[in-house]
Amino acid sequence: MGGQEMAEPEFRSVTVAGGQLRFACWGDGPRVVLGLHGITGSSMQLAPIALRLNSEFTLVAPDLRGRGGSAGLPGPFGMLAHAMDCAAVIEAVGGAPVVVLGESMGAFVAVVLAAQRPDLVSRLVLADGGIPIPLPEGTEAGEILETVIGPAITRLGQVFESRPAYLDFWRAHPAVSEEWNDFVEMYLNYDLEPVEGGFRSKVSEGAVRGDGEETLAHPELIASSLRSLTCPIALIRAPRNLVNQPAPLLPDHVVADARSHLPQLTEQMVADTNHYTLMFGDRGAKILADHVIAGA
Repeated sequence: MGGQEMAEPEFRSVTVAGGQLRFACWGDGPRVVLGLHGITGSSMQLAPIALRLNSEFTLVAPDLRGRGGSAGLPGPFGMLAHAMDCAAVIEAVGGAPVVVLGESMGAFVAVVLAAQRPDLVSRLVLADGGIPIPLPEGTEAGEILETVIGPAITRLGQVFESRPAYLDFWRAHPAVSEEWNDFVEMYLNYDLEPVEGGFRSKVSEGAVRGDGEETLAHPELIASSLRSLTCPIALIRAPRNLVNQPAPLLPDHVVADARSHLPQLTEQMVADTNHYTLMFGDRGAKILADHVIAGA
């Protein structure tokens, strides 16, 4: 796959609580990698990584419950529910234990999965996520949720008159405008579904709110899961955040504290990337793929 033209994945499904979970599959090699997207994302976020792997690899990436082709799956949501869904995907494709690459919220799912099913996970590659960030004293989780993902939640309720209108909306986004590419367009087109009056995102607002509130207000599961891990962990960070401002999503002091408790955790900052281009841009995707290859 490395160096080849961008190709559509094969889509499969697996039975989980409440119905069928859809997942994308690139390649057919014996070295299986599980890729997990962010809170308002889909399996298509993993395409830049999948297409930088070689023929020895298979990368499988679920549309997490409430997103993409799994948008119709009901709750409950939360990291444990997603982790159990992901365990079903790994067992369906075989090849365990696998390297798990999780981006943003997908990194939190990866941590819980590795804690709940260590037999299925050999190594974690966490992209800008996976480590709980303590709330500032006196701050409510709902307040932080609206600040961090409020604009994304607003977008989920919008109807766009056409696919080009949706792409134009995103072209103005400060995080992707500088590194717009075919991967971004493929991801955005996959995210849309036709509705009365045009197109809107497939992502369930209820899923996003439920997952966001759990991660911020009730981080105990993630924190305890992280402390229990024994597998190698590579944390890859961007120096700029969701809106391309020069502040990492995971603050330095939070990462330093995690490293003091996890001797198997290594960390790398990828220069000149933000939370989105860490996955979609050439520089970030190559480094993430290199970590996956080294750990598989």
